This record gives sequence, structure tokens and C-alpha cells, in this order.
Amino acid sequence: MKTINRDSLIQTVRNMVIQAATILNPLVIQKLKDAEKQETSSLAKNVLKSICDNAAIAKNDNIPMCQDTGVAVFFLHIGNELFFPYSLYEAIQEGTRQGYLDGYLRKSVVAHPLERINTKDNTPAIIHTELAMGDTLDICFAAKGAGSENMSRLTMLTPADGEKGVKDFVLETIRLAGGKPCPPIIVGIGIGGNFEKCAYLAKTALMRPLDDEAANPIDRRLENELLEAINALGIGPMAFGGKTTCLQVKVNSYPCHIASLPVAVNIQCHAARETHVILKGEDL
Repeated sequence: MKTINRDSLIQTVRNMVIQAATILNPLVIQKLKDAEKQETSSLAKNVLKSICDNAAIAKNDNIPMCQDTGVAVFFLHIGNELFFPYSLYEAIQEGTRQGYLDGYLRKSVVAHPLERINTKDNTPAIIHTELAMGDTLDICFAAKGAGSENMSRLTMLTPADGEKGVKDFVLETIRLAGGKPCPPIIVGIGIGGNFEKCAYLAKTALMRPLDDEAANPIDRRLENELLEAINALGIGPMAFGGKTTCLQVKVNSYPCHIASLPVAVNIQCHAARETHVILKGEDL
């Protein structure tokens, strides 16, 4: 059996939180720059340039790229050879706490959704875990802001609605969202499973590398067709009009019941704040 030092894990999570808030993924920046070149609207071009300038300032000055530094969401893939002589969840929460405090990031979490009293350190984080083979701990972190999250939706279609129903729901969701999720956006779509599974599929779709494609040919085709259809809506950067409403569409699917067709749409704003680290276990 192998383990991962608790203090090292906490420090890693702390650094992931701060990095995600201040450094935008280079692939996202490149997508934004490519979109700026293709835009014909001068206003859309200026908006995209301003977004890139903002990202550069955030990185250079080590400050958040957006005032909404989000809810902390973690996806852990835990190797079956690992043993934790401490609470793994508690260590993740402590790393989150330190990251938001030390990084001077906005604390946006309230302890009860109706009482609305701030926890003052942005915990608790939302933690998803999956078991994997091996001796590594794979950590994906996303800081998910409310502007985009609030525009996300889930529906339970009937099988008769089919592919057209899926596409119509996705496009309706984007139209209703308008400029609220701060486009250009990244769209994660989950199809299948059940009520909670399709939401998880949509969220994990956003965690995929920006430049990858779905393995399933149907999902891959949907990614391309929906990207084109979303950009044809003309919402544009920050809803000022233009060709670039969406940078990428990601579709994840899963088997489902014969009487169901669950669909979830999880929207990510252009500040796609994610970090990914793999820690290798050490001998006990």
C-alpha cells in the first residue's frame, strides 16, 4: 500500500485553487484569440480582446480574473493501491480553505441555502470521487461561478423526443441564458443515465480537455453540430452580437432506461477556471 502525505496534499489543493482563479488555460486563450481574428463585428473583436487582456493582467499580477471566484468543485480519481491514514475529504476542505484565504479570493458559499450565512472561507467544497487502478491520486478542480451555473438546466425528455428534442433543449437553454453566463461559453452536455447521472455527465464534460473530441461517434457529431448551431444564434461575446457565442461543446453520454431520455446542460463562462494535478503515492 502507498499513501500521500497530508500536508503535501493540502498544499497542492491550496495552490490549485489560487492558480485556477488567476491563470486561464492557454487553450482557452488561444480559442479566444482565434475567435477575435474571425469576428467581423468590431464590438465583438473588442470584447474578445478585452477578455484576453484581462486574463493577462490576472496572470501577471496574480489576481483573480473574475470577482466571482466560484464554488470549489473537485473530481478525485483514487488509485486502489492508496491508503489514507487521515480523512481525505477533510484534507481537501483544508486545502480549499487555505487557497481561498491566502489567495484573497471572494468567499461565496453560504452554510444553508435559505439562511444565507456566509461560511467565510468558501468551504465546504463539492467533492466527487471515483476509484481507479494504480497508486495515484488524480485531482481535477473547477471554480464554478454562479453566473454560468445559474443558467444550467436539466430535463427529462421522452425517447420519442429523440435527437431533435436534445438539440432543441440545448439551444433553448443557450437562448434563455443570453449574456448572463458571460459568453463566449463552453457547454457541457450530459445525455442518458438518470436524473442525477446526466447532471454529473454534463459537469464532467466541462472537465475534459478543450481540444479533445468525444469517443462515441454520435456524441462527437453532436458536439460539432451544436457548436455550429449555438454560434449561429448570434448572441456573441458578452451578448453584444457576433459569431462567437460558444468556444466548444462537450457531450458525454451513458446508457439509460427504455422509457427515459435525461438531458443536462452545464454552462461554463469564458473564465474556465480549472486545474489538474496527479499525485503519486509513496510507500508507507
